[in-house]
Amino acid sequence: MSMSDPPLAPGRRIVVTGLAGSGKSTFSLALAAKTGLPVIHLDLQFWKPGWVAPSEAEWREKQRAVLAGDAWIADGNYHETLDLRLERADTVVVLDTPWWLCARRAFLRGFRMPDRLPEGCDYSAWQRLRDEWRLAVRILRKGRSEPEREHEIISQHGQHAARHVLRSKRAATEFLDRLEVGRAASDDGGQRPSDRPRSPATWPSPIRRCVFGCRDRRVHAAIRPTGAVVAFRPDAP
Repeated sequence: MSMSDPPLAPGRRIVVTGLAGSGKSTFSLALAAKTGLPVIHLDLQFWKPGWVAPSEAEWREKQRAVLAGDAWIADGNYHETLDLRLERADTVVVLDTPWWLCARRAFLRGFRMPDRLPEGCDYSAWQRLRDEWRLAVRILRKGRSEPEREHEIISQHGQHAARHVLRSKRAATEFLDRLEVGRAASDDGGQRPSDRPRSPATWPSPIRRCVFGCRDRRVHAAIRPTGAVVAFRPDAP
């Protein structure tokens, strides 16, 4: 962070979006640790028991309910309902991670199980491997067109919101470093102080450097005190 860079005032309703594998959940948890805002992981909210996908009407209604609060970080890239999140958001963070890196992360993610799953959903190691590798192929196929589509939706429905496009781990880290924590929302979304992630400023420097894309699973687990989701099924929208 340059000394000349002005501090950023975080919003109260923040949409974090980007390609699958771009680091949305990890970034959202780091942002929550810095601001105290609660994180809404859309992958956990989307699936009904047994990995049953809701209808579009059901999904939109569900999001209206979970986004009804005055302070949150919404982590996910469901483009069909991005307009709904943008209507409520005052800040949009786009993780514009290169598509090839997203595909690589999805491929490697297939070898480890997610920390959390949607309620009533089971997942075997084989299903995880299959789904993440299918996702990697999908990213290879649509890694250029999906960001363009997302940009169009944000331009149409998110003109009122502050937009931040972060194209690298360094840019994401600098964004977090520039936040004025004192101006973040005070609404804790029902979290107890002991439930909130530790501030990135309290993490050892090796962990801070590792926060966006660490290869060491032990260190990666150490920086996710609330447990990052990532129960993604490729047949989701």
